[in-house]
Amino acid sequence: MRIAFIGDIVGRPGREMLKEHLMRLKKEENIDFVIANYENASHGFGLTTKNANELLGYGVDVMTGGNHSWDKKEVVALFDTHEILRPHNYPDGVEGTGCKVYEVDGEKLAVLNIMGFYSMPMSDNAFRCAQMTVSELKEQGVSNIFIDFHAEASSEKRGMMMLLQGQVSAIIGTHTHISSDDFQIANGTAYLSDMGLTGCRDNVIGMDSKVPLKQFLTGMKGHFDIPKKCKKIMQIAIMNIEDGKCSSAYKLKIFDDARVIKSEAWLED
Repeated sequence: MRIAFIGDIVGRPGREMLKEHLMRLKKEENIDFVIANYENASHGFGLTTKNANELLGYGVDVMTGGNHSWDKKEVVALFDTHEILRPHNYPDGVEGTGCKVYEVDGEKLAVLNIMGFYSMPMSDNAFRCAQMTVSELKEQGVSNIFIDFHAEASSEKRGMMMLLQGQVSAIIGTHTHISSDDFQIANGTAYLSDMGLTGCRDNVIGMDSKVPLKQFLTGMKGHFDIPKKCKKIMQIAIMNIEDGKCSSAYKLKIFDDARVIKSEAWLED
């Protein structure tokens, strides 16, 4: 199977890039299944019903979340009606789930959403939750497993790779909105510390720079906002998976000025 992942979709600019490119990419790149992170999709904070329908209509098959999953209260109802996940390591009793299994090209694919510790809301142990869930999936006969690890610290993301490499098909980080340059495949597991945002690229993590700069200069916080006009980027990782292992992968950076940059994941011996 060939799956694709899109990192943090930030506001309308990010949604517009999916509208313009995703259906075409699915055909041109022979993509069977698309996973995308929604937690910043509605004006940078959370997800509305309208935007959920919009993104799924553009060709996304399932959406993962993070620390902003709960910013729009209507998302709670969406967990029962839409293909939407939230971090799986929230305590028992929290609405929704962070793990679902799908049929893709005649095979089972599990999508697991995990959230880290550093600077994140209170949750259960990310590493124990991931380890236990992966073990349960394998007992159920599911070998193709994709993990969106939503975390601030790159050390946590790398630690998850060290814990689960060879056991899952891919681990890709989200949350920082800044693309990392370590896309690799080791022991059949694709790994990237951070996918990077899809949205505005000429500001501060997809947000208008005025408020972040004021905070950096004075310590005074304010409400982050998304620019009405900006230069945009779409970032998508595409992975070939068979029998639970990723055999090859590459990433596309698609710019609104028609540039496309392709980078291959390197294979570790």
